Amino acid sequence: MTKLFTATTLTPSWSTTLAIGLAVVFSNVLVVSADSPVKLPAESGMTSIFNGKDLTGWSGDERLWSVRDGVIHGETTEENKANGNTFLIWQDGNTKNFELRLSFRCNADNNSGIQYRSKHITNKSARNEWVVRGYQHELRNEMKFPNIAGFIYDEGGRRGRICMVGEKAVWKDGKKQVLENFMDEAEFQKLFKLDDWNEVVIIGNGNHIQHFLNGKLILDFTDEQPELALLDGKLALQLHAGKSMWAEFKDIRFKSLD
Repeated sequence: MTKLFTATTLTPSWSTTLAIGLAVVFSNVLVVSADSPVKLPAESGMTSIFNGKDLTGWSGDERLWSVRDGVIHGETTEENKANGNTFLIWQDGNTKNFELRLSFRCNADNNSGIQYRSKHITNKSARNEWVVRGYQHELRNEMKFPNIAGFIYDEGGRRGRICMVGEKAVWKDGKKQVLENFMDEAEFQKLFKLDDWNEVVIIGNGNHIQHFLNGKLILDFTDEQPELALLDGKLALQLHAGKSMWAEFKDIRFKSLD
């Protein structure tokens, strides 16, 4: 029978070397799995910021945004196109340290998004009156990585897809550093409801951001690039330029963490 090789059979020098090696390997890894202790906090103290009747408290292109059957409905058509990406902007608060909860659904012809900590652009570079730039929680009705709902996109910025679904990541020293990949495509497909309502929770506290989908953590991001990190700004909902599309939003609740 083969004798098991255990730590007690090692010489002190081998044991020391092994211990140091394992410490180096695991010191920079935070394990986040499907059974992660990072759980969605219980909902408390939230305030509804959409009354279910009209767009009071919101500003957007009236050709494209309306309320139908108690939900916000945004739609572009061949007759009513978006002149560049356009947004429905919440007027009554900001997203410094916050928790946002809402449900969305959209079609697969184009994509949408939830902007937070974003700046309303009103200078000549704006293609319409409702342009914002900043962090975007991507919204899509697709199931194949990487073009799915949930990743952080740098709308109007230069960093592109800042943090992808399933990543625990830090942006520092001019690049993204992925500490952990904790969700794969198969797990996402079990979680996402195609052609149906999906619930999003976004929590931003300081430079730390978490995205949850249907009750599960899908992204954990820390922005340690001081000149680029966004710590406050507007909340807005996107209609993307290009192909005709629609997106709907309901049960929009907000809580300031300050």
